[in-house]
Amino acid sequence: MNGRRAVLGQRIDPTKDEVAVDRSRVPLKTDLVYYLFNKPIDVVTTAADTEGRPTVHDYIEMPQRVWPVGRLDMDSEGALLLTNDGELTHRLTHPRFGVPKVYLAYARGTVGARALKALAVGVRLDDGMTGPARVRLVERFPGGTLVEIELREGRNRQVRRMFESLDHPLKRLVRTAVGPVMLGHLKPGTLRRLAPDEARALYRACRL
Repeated sequence: MNGRRAVLGQRIDPTKDEVAVDRSRVPLKTDLVYYLFNKPIDVVTTAADTEGRPTVHDYIEMPQRVWPVGRLDMDSEGALLLTNDGELTHRLTHPRFGVPKVYLAYARGTVGARALKALAVGVRLDDGMTGPARVRLVERFPGGTLVEIELREGRNRQVRRMFESLDHPLKRLVRTAVGPVMLGHLKPGTLRRLAPDEARALYRACRL
């Protein structure tokens, strides 16, 4: 605690003290909350939409005000974190911290070895070259290919644009993980509160 080893029964002040377990900060403020939401398609990640489209906040009811951590395109689906922890939100969305995000991309056509290598090494988009990515071929189907891709960047519609640049537009895109937090079997349109060890893992991923 505060850079010193704590002892059993030691009292803490949540407003002043800093506590870490295995070098990972433990959130002490009781009003901080962390949720994982499985965003369906055709839902926008804003508090309100001028066009009247459904938003993430149409699906959640809780006493605390929370906001989405980053964005997930309206036509994409999957893991979206919701929290009122401003510092964690900043670190999860800032490219300097490089927190990975994992996607399952269902692309049109047969994505061959050359295209998979290009995705991993980097492709040229209108806003510059993409950084290195971890890419894994999951399965090929008649007329399509399922690819898992892990990015440490967060450009606008980046995964879709990467595949489109290789002439393999996406039929479907699902984000399956944000850092160490995985979507798992959470149903679309539902959310769950993160376990304390998941919140600590997010802090470690952000180097907090």
